[in-house]
Amino acid sequence: MIRLAALLALVALPAGCGAAGGRTAPATQGPPRRIVSMNPCVDAVLKDVAAPGQIAAISAYSHDPRATSVPLSWAMRYPAVGGSAEDVIAAQPDLVIAGPHVAVQTIAALKRLGIPLLQTTVPETVAENKAQITAIAARIGQPEAGLALNQRIDSALTKGRWTGPAASALIWQGSGLVPGKGTLADELLTRTGFRNLSPQAGLRKWDVLPLEGMFLNPPRVLLAGRADMGAGDGDANRMLAHPALKKAGRHFRIADYPSDLLHCGGPVIIRSVARLAAVRRELGNAL
Repeated sequence: MIRLAALLALVALPAGCGAAGGRTAPATQGPPRRIVSMNPCVDAVLKDVAAPGQIAAISAYSHDPRATSVPLSWAMRYPAVGGSAEDVIAAQPDLVIAGPHVAVQTIAALKRLGIPLLQTTVPETVAENKAQITAIAARIGQPEAGLALNQRIDSALTKGRWTGPAASALIWQGSGLVPGKGTLADELLTRTGFRNLSPQAGLRKWDVLPLEGMFLNPPRVLLAGRADMGAGDGDANRMLAHPALKKAGRHFRIADYPSDLLHCGGPVIIRSVARLAAVRRELGNAL
């Protein structure tokens, strides 16, 4: 392991020293051979588009059963890195893919050391997700795999499309977290035959709706799931077991919508659409 003191010493060197020595940022010819992902949603994309042996490490979130968006059995094949530059450098990457929530100090250290870096955003539409998949696949030398994944997403959306009336719905996690307009979740609701009630509830793009507020304007379908991303198993999930919510099930449909379908796009879109479409088919023409 590279110790923090050694890392700080390297960062303190003049800009050309780290890369020139070739020890901290090995030059590569062709596609990268040691990719480190610092984002669980990128992990999910790499699972489908990276070639065997290209992945050197994935994000620590993917080792956490409460937070992973990939099968845990797959994630455990790879070392996990946290948010520090020390963790990442120890994995000896020739490409780091980082999301928008990585600390600026970590990004600055990676740039200072000349380590190739691809920074991603949080896509909020299907089109943005597909563009990100294309960009990642091209950067790692796997454009055909990226195209194939995008085709699978298109196929899932076509299969899940609902042409009848839209049923009112809320995606409501155990802590009351609700995705509103302008989110990927909202677009997937619309494509699969639902009308997101978030705007009628006066909610912002991402907001929290208390149990009492949900009862004031109940949806036809409540897509509820445990608030597992970064949350424990206690207070954040108590609302799902509330007696009032159980009684309310007589007046509107409560359908399971796991939190691992909410936080990522990419190939997760395929599973999300399949779940939403199944719930909509079960409703039939009920509004």
